[in-house]
Amino acid sequence: MEINEKKQKKDAQEQIIKKYQQYLKLEKSLSSHTLDAYLTDLDKLLSFLTLEGVDVLEVCLADLQSFSAGLHDIGIHPRSQARILSGIKSFFRFLILEDFIKADPSELLDSPRIGFKLPEVLTIEEIDNIISCVDLSKVEGQRNRAILETLYSCGLRVSELTNLKLSDLYFEEGFIKVDGKGNKQRLVPISPRAIREIQLYFMDRNQIEIKKNYEDFVFISQRRGKPLSRIMIFHLIKELAVTAQITKNISPHTFRHSFATHLLEGGANLRAIQSMLGHESITTTEIYTHIDRNMLRSEIIEHHPRNIKYRAEKGNDFH
Repeated sequence: MEINEKKQKKDAQEQIIKKYQQYLKLEKSLSSHTLDAYLTDLDKLLSFLTLEGVDVLEVCLADLQSFSAGLHDIGIHPRSQARILSGIKSFFRFLILEDFIKADPSELLDSPRIGFKLPEVLTIEEIDNIISCVDLSKVEGQRNRAILETLYSCGLRVSELTNLKLSDLYFEEGFIKVDGKGNKQRLVPISPRAIREIQLYFMDRNQIEIKKNYEDFVFISQRRGKPLSRIMIFHLIKELAVTAQITKNISPHTFRHSFATHLLEGGANLRAIQSMLGHESITTTEIYTHIDRNMLRSEIIEHHPRNIKYRAEKGNDFH
């Protein structure tokens, strides 16, 4: 009975979306590009509501505020936030017009302040350019490439990257364990591309004379035999940006910010992105037992631009 009910609700929602699409096309006379943008933004809300277990016809203001807060939380630019919320308000006005709902839950939904300053976002092409500028003929080249792939694949803070341990790598399961702010641990899916780059780097790492007590750290300085500092990562990224002729003011955080933005634009679930960025505590055993980890990993595998490209290059399926 419950499965039937879920199917009926899903079918009803699909019918509503079809009617909304016709409404935008015929009554609003929107171009195909604008129409696609409206439907893509609406889909972000619908996937969020599905995970929250909220029916689209039973949405309240608190649900929409939670969604809006999530957009701000992962660092989506205020202009993009405003555009998404504007499209969502249009959808609820349509639901009122067509008598699907009696009251508009989006009526009191505030738009973000446009003047709010956020970090730069790199395009996917710019990230490709930066990574391709790594000189693999240098002894630290493969390590630097692995660093950039890990930053962008996992959306890590720079301190999380420099503190990453070999004992935190669960490559067979496709996760790494990250020690975040306030000693909160989380499991983060890592892409096959990043895993491959790290494994290639291990061949160089094996040649380094690592100082005592630092044997478990992943990213090691070739000369000092100690973990890399945050400043060294900053310098690395600044130098590569200059080589790639990128004039944006970028830092390691730019990769984290770009990671979240590209995932949302690619259709990943807002809650999954928040989880990736570190808004929950976990225990190591959850890597084997928590069903949501599979959802989280599939969200990243399906929607992260580097994974999509990697799949196309390799011509095979990976999970």
